[in-house]
Amino acid sequence: MKLFQCQSCGNIVYFENRTCGRCGHRLAYLPETGTLSALAPAGNDTWSPLAAPERPSFFCTNAGHDACNWLVPPGSTDAFCLACRHNGTVPDLTGDNNLTRWRDMELAKHRLFYALLRWNLPLTTRAEDPEHGLVFNFLAEPPPGDGSKVMTGHENGVITIALVEADDAEREKRRSQMGEPYRTLLGHFRHEVGHHYWDLLVRDAGKLEACRAIFGDDSQDYGEALKRHYENGAPADWQEHFVSSYATTHPWEDFAETWAHYLHIVDTLEMASAFGMQVQPLLDARGDFATRIDFDPYAAASARQVIDAWLPFVFAMNSVSRAMGERDLYPFVLAPDVMTKLGFIHDLVHGRV
Repeated sequence: MKLFQCQSCGNIVYFENRTCGRCGHRLAYLPETGTLSALAPAGNDTWSPLAAPERPSFFCTNAGHDACNWLVPPGSTDAFCLACRHNGTVPDLTGDNNLTRWRDMELAKHRLFYALLRWNLPLTTRAEDPEHGLVFNFLAEPPPGDGSKVMTGHENGVITIALVEADDAEREKRRSQMGEPYRTLLGHFRHEVGHHYWDLLVRDAGKLEACRAIFGDDSQDYGEALKRHYENGAPADWQEHFVSSYATTHPWEDFAETWAHYLHIVDTLEMASAFGMQVQPLLDARGDFATRIDFDPYAAASARQVIDAWLPFVFAMNSVSRAMGERDLYPFVLAPDVMTKLGFIHDLVHGRV
């Protein structure tokens, strides 16, 4: 994620900001140029971005719910932006806390789309491709006594997100019950979309054998694998081969978990680079724990470049988090086998597999 600057006053603004806190200009994100821009009214509900005055446009319909700050690309007749046009089911916004939770969901989803657009990955809607198009269904829990629960997951391009995951207390409860070191909305989105891109970039692109050589045989029964995982847990030596215990379940989950972590790492490094961060411990005379993030992680030449920057940086991040009495910000180990898997994901998103 990049830093952005208000074109009117030079103030640093966040990706999610709707207005500049210094000059009061309304702000919007232009997904086709990757810019958060101050706006000037252009009449008839259109706005002229100061960063691209030749591209007047209008806000996504979901801006009316304060759930989106993206502009619809110029010339488009779609009422929704490049991210929101992939929404399928949206919860009843009159329900208790549903609007607040859906807004939180949209913040996470838009951060996901920032990365997908940076890599120019294929993005088709369900209307454009009824069989494989990407669609998000945000589902609230049924009334008490119904007996069923909404399960977050993916099936053939349809990603379902349980709205209750936007409740911090409930999400922490589930994290603790499942023994997970990390559970966030953004993590859900990145993981589930990994399944979608396994379909598109591996299965449908003829890369199955290359993927199986790294992640294992995905033809094994998924249901049986899932049952085995929940009954027996992960192997004792799982950290030597997998990025998370859940990744041990099945090669599909290993791929999706690794995909999500690659997105975590790249996006975090881009933000660190935007702040000019570097790590140089005073006691590290040999430079083993030193790094300077002076490259664009989204355009990195190799996964090795990304990992070599990440390891010292995450060591510093975790140390600072512990100093605040918090858990490690990134409580995972990148063993050599995991680095190899991250390398496959890197090559895949860059079209090098």
